[in-house]
Amino acid sequence: MDALLALDQGTSSSRALVFDRTGRLLAVAQRELTQHFPQPGWVEHDAGQIWADQLACAREAVAKAGVKVAAIGITNQRETVVLWDRQTGQPLHRALVWQDRRTAAFCDDLKRQGLEPRVQALTGLVIDPYFSATKLRWLLDHVPGARARAARGELAFGTVDSWLLWQLTGGRVHATDVSNASRTLLFDIHRGDWSDELLAAFDIPRALMPEVRPSAGLFGEATEFGAPVAGIAGDQQAALFGQAALAPGQAKNTYGTGCFLLMHTGGQPHASTQGLLTTRAAQVGPEAQFALEGSVFVGGAVVQWLRDGLRAIGGSGEVQALAESVPDAGGLMFVPAFAGLGAPYWRPDARGALLGLTRGTTQAHIARAALESIAFQSAAVLSAMNADVGAAGRLTELRVDGGACANDLLMQFQADLLGIPVLRPRVIETTALGAALLAGLGAGVVESPQAIGSLWQLERAFEPRMSRDEAGARLAAWDHAVRQVLAA
Repeated sequence: MDALLALDQGTSSSRALVFDRTGRLLAVAQRELTQHFPQPGWVEHDAGQIWADQLACAREAVAKAGVKVAAIGITNQRETVVLWDRQTGQPLHRALVWQDRRTAAFCDDLKRQGLEPRVQALTGLVIDPYFSATKLRWLLDHVPGARARAARGELAFGTVDSWLLWQLTGGRVHATDVSNASRTLLFDIHRGDWSDELLAAFDIPRALMPEVRPSAGLFGEATEFGAPVAGIAGDQQAALFGQAALAPGQAKNTYGTGCFLLMHTGGQPHASTQGLLTTRAAQVGPEAQFALEGSVFVGGAVVQWLRDGLRAIGGSGEVQALAESVPDAGGLMFVPAFAGLGAPYWRPDARGALLGLTRGTTQAHIARAALESIAFQSAAVLSAMNADVGAAGRLTELRVDGGACANDLLMQFQADLLGIPVLRPRVIETTALGAALLAGLGAGVVESPQAIGSLWQLERAFEPRMSRDEAGARLAAWDHAVRQVLAA
């Protein structure tokens, strides 16, 4: 049986998943990714480990499934920067992760120079350390000899998808897709190409840049697996595709390390006035597709903090039981700004806070407040999104995915805050599924994007139970907590 192999390289782990042509999951393999924090606010990954782990997972998953791979799809943590030697294929430095805030001061300087309106007009993004451009600039300025070597064409830049594609094809293909390119601050989302104006503004040689292609198509042959890499999309655009949210107005929220709410806006970009991002959606065929996005930097990562930092739980699966051991958070508000605050606030200088602590506060209250913080941040993004699109485009349901969406307590609280149904599909591996289906389309294994809608199946709908007055009071308390953090 021919099958689709998805390489899902995330912030906290590298995974490989094998699906059949109908989207049925056949096998999965996973390895946790080591996080490096050399200084406060700095986050790095070992690009060599990323490749080694991803390859090992792919081999393991294919062996488990016992199938022949027809096509390979790649989905990845976006914005993370890898810089490597074209000759040796070796990275010059650890990858700078999307959460890394080391370029915050440089971003502030660029804003003071008045560059942000032009950047936003071309890219749909704001100037923030989150995105790739200032990280790449930092590497060129701080790795000895890097800038001169880049100018001579000896080095290659890529987000993680490009790095994996380079390795899979033995260095024959240096490319990315539109969804990943649109997260760099260097890509003109209207023209569909790298912007020479922005490359000059960030002082980045064009010789470093990968070729940009649609998300579905033949990128190159992965020799070891005897199959083409035929689909690439950044993790959030892949999840939107895997959720079959292919029409304007459809939206999903992914609960991963961060939370990412995307609404498809069709063939035209929608400029936000509410602190959201305009980005490219996964592209099948020649026509560009766009989405509105709100990015929450710390989602499921707060559960990792409960486990590794606070040591309140032994494993992530224990958090729901601990949180449910108390009826509520006891008046506690947790603003998990470990890496600043993303949409709609965009404050990289913000730091986390626990507000409302009393002598009666327990680890269970902190766990419950931590879970609720994920829903509060997502609700703030959805509120901004509804304000952007107006009454006619307001969301009437939210499709969810990602590891934390398996938490019933979190999903019910999310529905309560939003006042709309939260829909969890049978297959919550929608990021990997989206990459697999894009590969299937690119290799001609899947017939058409329209066939994808029939693959989506509902597992559970969480209906709102909380009164709108109570939800409003809860959201007002959250807003007050955020204001306190921002004023600190």
